[in-house]
This record gives sequence, C-alpha cells and structure tokens, in this order.
Amino acid sequence: MDTGKPFLQAYFIDLEGCIKTLRYYAGWADKIQGRTIPVDENFVCFTRHEPMGVCGAITPWNFPLLMLVWKMAPALCCGNTLVIKPAEQTPLTALYIGSLIKEVGFPPGVVNIVPGYGPTAGAAISTHQSIDKIAFTGSTKVVRPLQYQTPTAILFRACVGERNAWLGLVYGTELQL
Repeated sequence: MDTGKPFLQAYFIDLEGCIKTLRYYAGWADKIQGRTIPVDENFVCFTRHEPMGVCGAITPWNFPLLMLVWKMAPALCCGNTLVIKPAEQTPLTALYIGSLIKEVGFPPGVVNIVPGYGPTAGAAISTHQSIDKIAFTGSTKVVRPLQYQTPTAILFRACVGERNAWLGLVYGTELQL
C-alpha cells in the first residue's frame, strides 16, 4: 500500500524532479569515457571508467518515486545493475516503475525490485557479498544496524536524517589490499 501525497507536491516536486534527473543522467551516458593523458613518449597513460557492478538501493517512504530515480539514474548511466528495496510503507511505486522498466525492454536482471521489511530484505541487501555499493536514505535508527552488517568491501553511502537535519555519511570503505 502506498501512503499517498497531495497532487501538486507529487506533480511539481516528484514528477518534475524525476524528469529533470533522468534527462540529466541520460545526457551523461555517452560522455563517461576514458581519455589519454600526454606524458613522455616512452610511456602510455590513460584513464578508464568502469561500472562498480551491482548496486543496492534502499529508499525511504516519503519520496518513493524521486529517491528511487535519484539512485537508479546514476547507477544505470554508469553501466551498473541495481537491487532496489523500497520502504515497506510504499512498495507499489517501485513495483510500478519495475513494470515500466520491463515494458520498455530493459534486459532481465538490470533493475531488480525487492519489496519487504528492513530487518529481512534490507539486511539481505546490505550483507550480500555480490553487491558492490549500497545507497541508503533513511533514519539513523535504521542505518546503524545496516552500517555494522555491511562487509567492509562494500562502499556504503547513507543519507540519514532526524528532525529535518539531513546529513550525508559514508560508512565502510573499499577493501584495501
């Protein structure tokens, strides 16, 4: 069941924000590439951008469409696949977006929607060894257990907030070999 939202807020904030976000990242898709860096003639120096791999996304209840698009668009633009866990209060938005993704012809497995409760579905995403990055938006009460469950090899980014004070944090680090 979804929670509902006033029409004007849904239209002018959520929908317009999603359209702008998708257009922005669609413009980046063909511009993320490596380049050659001029150095001494005896050396070759170049950069190469590669996808991170499988990205997990855990979205909040209050902006189910906008937050989903904010996590999905950059991940797909950069060539990643996604496992999205919507808030248990608002899964229908993500499931509908999933049906649209299937309808337009995305290959199976590129975007995966996993509805469920945080302690089960969220924990499964945050502890899965095949997930290379996790993007989380929610409360500090929810992020603390996830932070400690996440393997250190996973890059975990969290945007947490209590009482409208938003703070971006990075938990975990990439594995140092």
